[in-house]
Amino acid sequence: MTSTTVFPPQNSGNGLASEPTMFDLPALAEALGARRHAWRAAQNHDEAYGAHGFPSRLALGQIIDNLASALFPMRLGPRGLTLETEDAFVIASLRRALPDLAAQIRMELHAGRALDEAPIHAEALRIAHVLAQRLPSIRRLLDTDLEAAFAGDPAARSVDEVLLCYPSLTAMLHYRIAHVLYSEGAPLVARIITEIAHSRTGIDIHPGATIDEAFFIDHGTGVVIGQTAIIGKRVRLYQAVTLGARSFSSDAQGHLVNSPRHPIIEDDVVIYAGATILGRITIGAGSAIGGNVWLTRSVAPRSIVRQGAPSIAIESDPLEDWP
Repeated sequence: MTSTTVFPPQNSGNGLASEPTMFDLPALAEALGARRHAWRAAQNHDEAYGAHGFPSRLALGQIIDNLASALFPMRLGPRGLTLETEDAFVIASLRRALPDLAAQIRMELHAGRALDEAPIHAEALRIAHVLAQRLPSIRRLLDTDLEAAFAGDPAARSVDEVLLCYPSLTAMLHYRIAHVLYSEGAPLVARIITEIAHSRTGIDIHPGATIDEAFFIDHGTGVVIGQTAIIGKRVRLYQAVTLGARSFSSDAQGHLVNSPRHPIIEDDVVIYAGATILGRITIGAGSAIGGNVWLTRSVAPRSIVRQGAPSIAIESDPLEDWP
């Protein structure tokens, strides 16, 4: 005889309990278990995942919040912090965040690895240590992003307003931390961190992308920056810009090849709202790409590209002639 489980009455929100609902939970659990086992058998290259737990999106969100408050304690830290107490607060924040980060990285590194804990533990600590050592340089880069946003938006009244209110800075804080982790060998943890930013801001930046200093995304919603994109200094994007791939190459077995496939954006480029730039093409330094342009070929430095028109070489600074 199949057993059944009865959920207790649930509150419907108006103070009244709804009717109990009966489900055959043992049978449902058995069916779900069979589906899990079938999946794991088919995906045996992933069978080591989960043996020691998965990196946690919730835990990584808390870790990033602690790192953010350590980077900007007086603005992103707790209420009541003073100049006299901020160093102690930074130490406390890092004491919480860095060991927790190492633990999340360790879970990722267990995938497909031997059961010997020592080298995995050492590698996780190494990656967390590299990030810790780079936090001052991350703060320097974020300072340039803050200044670029303040200089590029007349609506901004202060850099504090930019830090506290602009989605671009939230996304870049997540990205600049994630990029270090990605480069050092923790791509899953890095990807979770940038996806947290994606959900918070609507800005989707792959942690493998390379973004130089003084980068600003105005408004930000709907921006997509692919894994192999390279972005130079002082680049500004507007909402709904895509730096994507035009096509994907595959090997003899039909598996996609992770090759350079996203655009290279040189220094001092402005890309206006809704522009889509695809493939391994180069946008020359000092160029301006107009709104809603669909671009799949390289353009020379100091060009203006308008919707429905070819790139136009110009002599003057395009930012003087382009609103």
